[in-house]
This record gives sequence, structure tokens and C-alpha cells, in this order.
Amino acid sequence: MSYLEATNTLYKEAALTPDVGLCCTTNPIWELPGLKIPRIMQEMNYGCGSTVHARDLTNNPKMLYVGVGGGMELLQFSYFNRQKGGVIGIDVVDEMLEASRKNFKEAEEQNDWFKSEFVELKKGDAMNLPVEDNSIDVAAQNCLFNIFKAEDLKKAIAEMYRVLKPHGRLVMSDPTCEQPMNDELRNDDRLRALCLSGSLPIAEYVKALTDAGFGTIEIRARKPYRILDPKNYPTDELIYIESIEVAAIKDPMPADGPCIFTGKAAIYYGDDDYLDDKAGHVLLKNQPLAICDKTAGALQALGRNDIYFSESTFHYDGGGCC
Repeated sequence: MSYLEATNTLYKEAALTPDVGLCCTTNPIWELPGLKIPRIMQEMNYGCGSTVHARDLTNNPKMLYVGVGGGMELLQFSYFNRQKGGVIGIDVVDEMLEASRKNFKEAEEQNDWFKSEFVELKKGDAMNLPVEDNSIDVAAQNCLFNIFKAEDLKKAIAEMYRVLKPHGRLVMSDPTCEQPMNDELRNDDRLRALCLSGSLPIAEYVKALTDAGFGTIEIRARKPYRILDPKNYPTDELIYIESIEVAAIKDPMPADGPCIFTGKAAIYYGDDDYLDDKAGHVLLKNQPLAICDKTAGALQALGRNDIYFSESTFHYDGGGCC
């Protein structure tokens, strides 16, 4: 049995018998006016963060969600596009698709505004999406891509890039790990399916996105996730796993490389009212400016002693300059 078959079996079981907290932490539940999320959706919430961000979802975007789970994030997405087929949900597991259809009927009973036809469910896998090129405004996946091994991950990201419109957004949440893992952990198909042993370092995760052509990357959150300890897992050391929330934007790739926002800021505190570096960055006196890592390096190279640079917070919330 391949690792993907093991994953499909695990989530078939999870669809037939909901397993609260199966592989991941409990997602934040959006408290939006008029939105009620059925308990069964919360119990089948197999994600490690949230991919639903209101600022991504203006003007009735066409949305795609891969790995439907119990349908909770599909319901949340449809809140922002109440049109037939406004949200596409894709899953390779028949039982998970059927469970979502059933859950949407319950959501209809609890939400006057919601209709199941707002979500179009399709069978398909992440490496071969049944979606047209350049047709999606916002694509999302939650705690899925970390399961894939390198070549499959490359294919999955390339597929998301293909279906997004120019300047479209791929919004993701996945576990990451900065420590090395031994081969026994990496090759344990069940631990990979449980969103544990496939966790990559953040730099490798981001590189996989920029290698696919995404010109702008935003790291929006970084949170504690899991511990692998020697008593319960095949490891000689304690391994700490985090989860991150990331948006990869299909912007053109700049000639000098991608813009990667990791939560850095620059604060100018010199004698003038502002500093213009003549490269598109204006820093108002004593006002923090969010900057990408590339811009941070360029400003630091000026060698000035009147600019303060914060460390990466791994929490970027928009704005700033690149």
C-alpha cells in the first residue's frame, strides 16, 4: 500500500466515523453574522489552522477547496459567495464527499441564507484538479499538502498555480518542523497521513511555492502544533512541530526574486520627516513599515544607523511595501 492509499483509507474511516481532533488542532470557528456551523462539521474539522480570511474574499470570488473534510471551511467560504457553484470542493475519497453532502443538508436547516448548490463537490485529486486554467480567485487547502512527498507536492502546487487567475491567492495551513526527522519517521505512512512526519522546515515549504512561480508569499501565522516524543514515536529526541498559515499570490515573479513576508518591519528614526530609499520605499519617521525579507536586506545594505529592523514574527497582516 502506498502512502497515498494509506491516507485515503485513514480519511475514509474518518468520514464514516468522525474522529474529533483526528490529526490536527481545532480550527478557529468564524463567528460571522447569520452563520451557524453544524456540530458534525466541527467534529469533522480535520485541519490545523484556518484558510478563511475575509480580506481574501471580497467581490464574490470564485473559490476552490481541496480536501473537503466535513465541509466546514466550504460552508465558511460560501458565506462570501452565495451563488450556485461559487465554491468548488474536491476530494479523492467518495465517503468524505458523501459525508459533506449530508452535512450541507444540515447546514441548510440551520442557515436561512445557505443552499447546498452554492458548493459544487467534485471527485478528484490534488495532483490532477478537474478545474479549468486561470478560473479561480482563491484556492485553499488545510493540512493536506504536508502529507505529500516531494514530487507529489510539486505537482499539487503546480496544479493550484495553473487553476488560479493572475493575482489569485492560494491560502494554506500546514504543519512545519525545523528539526530533522529520521527515515523511520519520514517513511511511516500512517504518521504522514496524520499530518506529522511530512512536516517541512518553513524555508523548504516556501521554496516549493516560489519554485512553482508564486511571486508573493505571506506568512500569516505560526503556532505550536504537536510534540513527537521518544516514548511514543520512533525518535531519539523530542521533536517540536508547528503549524503555519500562508498565502501564496500568483503575482509575476520579480526580476530580483520573490517577495516573502515573514512579519518583519522597519522603523526610521532619523532627523528628517521621512526616508526615501529611491527604490520605492518611503519610511515615515517613527512609523513601522511592514517589509518583505528582500526589502529588509536591501535597506540594511544602505548601512544607515537610523533604521530599526524587527525580527521575523511570522505573522504578516497586510500593508507595507516590497
